[in-house]
Amino acid sequence: MSDLPSIAFAGIGLMGLRMCRRLLAAGYPLTVWNRSPDKCAPLVEAGVRQANSPAELCAAADIVLLCLADTAVVREVVFGPGGIVEGARQGQLLVDHSSLEPAATRSMAADLEARCGMRWIDAPVSGGTAGAEAGSLAIMAGGNSEDIERVRPVLMNLGQRLTRMGEVGTGQVTKACNQMIVACNALVIAEVVALAERSGVDASLIAPALAGGFADSKPLQILAPQMAASEFEPIKWHVRTLLKDLDTAVQLSREEGSATPMTGLAAQLMRLHGSQGHLEQDPATLVKMFREQSR
Repeated sequence: MSDLPSIAFAGIGLMGLRMCRRLLAAGYPLTVWNRSPDKCAPLVEAGVRQANSPAELCAAADIVLLCLADTAVVREVVFGPGGIVEGARQGQLLVDHSSLEPAATRSMAADLEARCGMRWIDAPVSGGTAGAEAGSLAIMAGGNSEDIERVRPVLMNLGQRLTRMGEVGTGQVTKACNQMIVACNALVIAEVVALAERSGVDASLIAPALAGGFADSKPLQILAPQMAASEFEPIKWHVRTLLKDLDTAVQLSREEGSATPMTGLAAQLMRLHGSQGHLEQDPATLVKMFREQSR
């Protein structure tokens, strides 16, 4: 145990709780913090230490992991009152698993290192709650190559693959690309299920019928059965998360002068769906939009 680095983790949500359980099972000394302290209870019961502030996380941690909602929340946790910057020191690493704006990530990383010497790795993940539970996440990282190799043994308890994409910010660019594919796929799958139902096809057979073919994908195998059966609980991820990431991708495309018309349309459709009371619901509910349009 003494040979393992001590880990701190901020953000005990759908993903964070499962990631922390993986780290705990691997034997890492673990300290956690969450804005809603009660969400830490299952981990505290398992013997994990709970900090009272983000700054306190840094007291005995070699590596601080974040898995938070968005750019504004990360900025507050790192630089706000009682934030990580107040307790951080040179030699510590911050690993951010959140999905953020790349430009903001680069700016915050530079600011954090200038103020206290703590370096930043942006390491967003893909694979959802099932991947977090199984330790099979795909992790795309941006940062100093030596820093990434230092955290690789830790992160390989969370994922099946860790790929360095380049310098700080490139992990977030890669996650935006990932979410463009996922969200556009989810919307087309919703269209397909609604069309199949309207045309007299048993939509529950779509995913098994197409398995192994050129149209197959993980989103198809996960979402199509949920949509066909109208199974919208339990919530595995949120419409608001996909919308936030699509908006990030559209903003990035503007900054880089790159055309992303499919993603722009996907963002508007996701926003429409969210405005109808679905922001906190599972993306499987997207099928409702196309069922209603088909009437």
